Amino acid sequence: MSVRYSVHETGPRIEQFLHQTIAAAGFRLGFQLEPGDHSHPDFENPDLLVKFQGEDVDLLLANRAELLLALELVTQEMLRMHSDDHSRISFDANDYRALRIEELRASALAAAEKVKHTGNYFRFNPMNSRERRIIHIALRNDHDVRSESAGVGPQRGCVIYPASMPSIPDLPPLPVPRPPPPPGSRPEGRGERGFDRRGGRPGGRPGSGPPRRGPR
Repeated sequence: MSVRYSVHETGPRIEQFLHQTIAAAGFRLGFQLEPGDHSHPDFENPDLLVKFQGEDVDLLLANRAELLLALELVTQEMLRMHSDDHSRISFDANDYRALRIEELRASALAAAEKVKHTGNYFRFNPMNSRERRIIHIALRNDHDVRSESAGVGPQRGCVIYPASMPSIPDLPPLPVPRPPPPPGSRPEGRGERGFDRRGGRPGGRPGSGPPRRGPR
């Protein structure tokens, strides 16, 4: 693969954009640009690698590196990269990429064994195109199963079928998990001292309110 995005030519634009973005967000992060890491050429073979470090790296890696991947995507959009070239620039921190590749490979192999054992398909949670590609490559030499991408937009993920099973064109969308309530928040509909905000006691009639004291 020829190099299209080099540290010398593309690096200054990335550096300027990231410095502005990090400063505007108030993150305590630094980064360095390096030529691409080719230690996993079958799965990822980027031209340019951006490595982050600093006190807020954990924020980048939370929720399966959601913020890291978002920052990578907006940088690629800034560069007006075609989607086919997105794998040529890779953002990383604390070797997350290599660890994620190994995790996805192990998950793909385990899912394939489950499919062979049960004779039914296995569906992964939604993932981006780069991670779907890792699943496909991990199973490309296993002739007892096949992997396909399915779903639309943020629901797109991988499905592993027994080799003889036809594809299911209309898989139902996966349920979207509800985020946990923030620490210290009250249960929905409850006010001070456990009373319902509509005026009733917990589990009581709306409008009943707290009990009144009669004259002594």
